[in-house]
Parts: sequence; C-alpha cells; structure tokens
Amino acid sequence: SHASPPAGLAAASLAQPVEGPPPPLPNGVFAPPAGAANGDAKPAAAAAPPPGSASSGAPLVDFLLQLEDYTPTIPDAVTGYYLNRAGFEASDPRIIRLVSLAAQKFISDVANDALQHCKMKGTASCSSRNKSKDKKHTLTMEDLAPALAEYGINVKKPHYFT
Repeated sequence: SHASPPAGLAAASLAQPVEGPPPPLPNGVFAPPAGAANGDAKPAAAAAPPPGSASSGAPLVDFLLQLEDYTPTIPDAVTGYYLNRAGFEASDPRIIRLVSLAAQKFISDVANDALQHCKMKGTASCSSRNKSKDKKHTLTMEDLAPALAEYGINVKKPHYFT
C-alpha cells in the first residue's frame, strides 16, 4: 500500500523554457518567475515562506516538499537507472521522484484506458469471469494497443507471433 500522490499533481505543469535560471529561494528550492508556469506562480521573493511559518508558500514549493515524503510505486533507483541510461544526471533526488511520479501516472492512465477499452468491447478478447461478483479482467494486447495508440505509441505484434 503506497501513499496517494501529493495534492497538486494535476495542477503541476511544465512551462516553456524561460531565459536564465529562476532565482533561488533561501532553502535551495527554485520557483519559476511570475506567469511562467500557470499564471498562479508568484515571484521567488513572495514564494518563500516566512521563517517559522508552516507551508504557506507557493504551491510549487509545497508540492516539492510533499514530494520528499512520498514513496512512488516505481523505486527511485529504477527511475535513476533509466534516467542515467538516457543521459540525464539528476543532482536533486526530488527530480527523480518527480519523474517516478509522472511515470506512475502515465502507466496508471494507460492501464485505465485499456480497462475502459476492454469493458466497452465486452467480447471474448476481454477475458473475465462471469461467476464472481467482482469481474476480473485480463490485460491483453488487443486492449493495450489502442490505449497506447492514444498516447502516440504504436504497438504491433510481429507477423510470426499469433
């Protein structure tokens, strides 16, 4: 049983690159300049919580702090391995955790889309037991391929694989 993703994940979006690095906050966390992320961002000076106050800063700063306590389903070591293989070196462990969380959400979305596709078909390709109260579904390539295609990933079986 894993903790649920930190609040604000859906609101966290990547912005277009802004020239120059964002100004650092006293605790070493970077905040985007005003208007860079989603219009709700505050300048770094305003985003820094006053000393002694509990979590009254910008949503991004709060999100990054919540990320430190969150344990994603995909271990940091696995995410770090694949990031390093791709040529990305993360000095901040929260970046690795953020990529783990994004990958977890992507996998969850694809699996959910495949399940919806399976339920909509309602045919033999969606293996389920009718006897039990909670229907159990089997993830098949026939359901997974269209779900992945929605995300631009085309999966085709080799011609010799039947």
